[in-house]
Amino acid sequence: MNVHLFGAVSSPSIANFALKQTAMDNSDKYSSEVLDIIKHSFYVDDGLHSAASAKKAIQLARDLREACAQGGFTLNKWVSNSLEVLETIPESHRATLVKHIDLDREKPSLERALGIQWNIQKGTFTFRVTVKTRAATRRAILAVVSSIYDPLGLLSPFILKAKQILQRLCLGKCGWDEAIPEEISRTWQKWFTELDQLSRFEVNRCMKPEELGDIRTAELHHFCDASELGYGTVTYFRLMNNIGDVQHSFILGKSRVAPLKQLTIVRLELTIAGGTLAVKVDRMLHKELHMELNDSTFWTDSTSVLKYIHNKSKCFHTYVANRIAVIRNLSREHQWRHVTSKDNPADDASRGLTIEQLLNSTRWLHGPSFLSRKESEWPEMPKDLGHIPLNDTEVRKDITANCLNLQFNATTNLIQNYSSWRKLKRAAAWLLKLRHHLLLRSRKGKVLIRASKPKAE
Repeated sequence: MNVHLFGAVSSPSIANFALKQTAMDNSDKYSSEVLDIIKHSFYVDDGLHSAASAKKAIQLARDLREACAQGGFTLNKWVSNSLEVLETIPESHRATLVKHIDLDREKPSLERALGIQWNIQKGTFTFRVTVKTRAATRRAILAVVSSIYDPLGLLSPFILKAKQILQRLCLGKCGWDEAIPEEISRTWQKWFTELDQLSRFEVNRCMKPEELGDIRTAELHHFCDASELGYGTVTYFRLMNNIGDVQHSFILGKSRVAPLKQLTIVRLELTIAGGTLAVKVDRMLHKELHMELNDSTFWTDSTSVLKYIHNKSKCFHTYVANRIAVIRNLSREHQWRHVTSKDNPADDASRGLTIEQLLNSTRWLHGPSFLSRKESEWPEMPKDLGHIPLNDTEVRKDITANCLNLQFNATTNLIQNYSSWRKLKRAAAWLLKLRHHLLLRSRKGKVLIRASKPKAE
């Protein structure tokens, strides 16, 4: 068999393997950057990469076409926000959007990049969702929510609102195709009508402007928050150049509805901080960004969480103890800082936003304003976090075990063997009689006395 079946389950895996094998087979012919792009910047049949300059992009594009051709891969549908780069790509290899236009007069507009709308002219990401109107059922709502592809979590606060509607339907045990309650239906229709406004949402693709120049420090700032409605985290990329200019931008956001099984806010805060998200997101970004990062800072508005993280003496119940262990394993205590709820953008991820609120929220897309200032002007840690009280519900109570060392003698053994006073008294009388008999035999040699004396009492 010389070919693989089209549409087979194994096809994507085989294609990815062949692409990576091509990079390995030609590792001595091309630069490490080209090989790294082939290994890590392709997702199924789409490749996405950024270069610092048009000159660098032209060189990488030429080397990529040559390297992939060694394995029989022809790279097509090229798109770039630089006309200088596009001019070096043969017209037959360009995307349809830029194939038959005069690059001197026309500028390309929208193109899809890994499922997201990319405005090539503006250099921004945007969203365009086309959903057919369907009956308001649990199945239809799930289909609509799942159709919004948002890998970076840019729309997390908005999508959380719809997830909360789904959770209410699950809690009410509403069937998949049953009509939903009127109150929930009104909430859903209001959210559904806001989908058309997603096309107004735009975010800059570039996180490192060319005018920023040489970078002195690159940091990640993670913000965490939890509420009774949900919990979430959002991460910002902060860059500072040699003269102190700062650029900070959105890099990743996540939000989830609170579990149906009620948890305390502290437990939810610890879940977002250590159980599943913040510290694990930090580990993932350190691995995937392929650049040197100076530090990571974690921000929370919960002083209780900070107390738990800095605690050295108290023992916690298993749920809390496990999450604190994750936090301490993947981060350090000094990386955790306090932020007010007003300045915490993760508050949006834990409570949700309407589309209008999302469009007007500079806090969510750019982070709190203090990130633009020097570290000495950032919010300070509370001088005294206080002690964890002994009656804290998450503190494991001390258990005292008392052990009694009981010593038994002949009298107690005798008492344990009889259930009535009369039988015990008779047994004691016989023992006394035996004792008296043995004493007489040892002294006088006589066998028995006539009767035992009444000493058993």
